[in-house]
Formats: sequence, structure tokens, C-alpha cells
Amino acid sequence: QVQLVESGGGSVQAGGSLRLACAASGLTVRSSVMGWFRQAPGKEREFISTIYWTGVQLYADSVRGRFTISRDTAKNTMYLQMNSLETEDTAVYYCAAGNRLSRRDLDYDYWGQGTQVTVSS
Repeated sequence: QVQLVESGGGSVQAGGSLRLACAASGLTVRSSVMGWFRQAPGKEREFISTIYWTGVQLYADSVRGRFTISRDTAKNTMYLQMNSLETEDTAVYYCAAGNRLSRRDLDYDYWGQGTQVTVSS
């Protein structure tokens, strides 16, 4: 049974930083495509970043240069380091796992429960 559990969300002022974690069980982050998405109130779920099993990374234009995706294979955990946070980054952040390098949420098979990130001005 695959389980993804996010942590690290919270409230921060604009310009601050947070690091999200996604602990995986039932699959290995080393051999899966792991991604981050977010959904703000009243908006569709949005692609943020993904990391392929080879280490290839993709980012949304809105976060490139500010967010960094990574993984710790020993801990079977994926991370999202978020710097220079903006109020527009406020959303529920979800981690996801799949087998295809993609920006589409439909290509991911497993999802975490989400963690709230709130950025205030």
C-alpha cells in the first residue's frame, strides 16, 4: 500500500522560506517520478516541480529559481525547499508519485493529503 505524507507547511511572511517534506512508503522515491503540486482557493491544481528517477528536474515558471526539489533515498523522502516566498504561493501543497515524467496531475497515481502554506505580506 502506497502512502505519501507531507509535512512542513505553515505560515510565513513574504520573503521567508519553508521546506516541505513528503515521506513515502510502499514505493521508493529513487525509482519513481515524484512531484509537487499546489491548489489555491478557487483555483485549479497547479504543477510546481517534479524529479525523475534519473535526477532530471522540471519546474513551473512561477517558482523556478525560488523553489528546489530534492530527495533523500536513504530516508525515502522528497523535499521542496521554498525560498523568497510570495503571497501568491499561498495554497495547499500536495506531493505525488507516478511513473511518467509529466507536468500533468493526471499522470500521477498516488497523492498525499496536502499541507497548507500561507504567506502573508
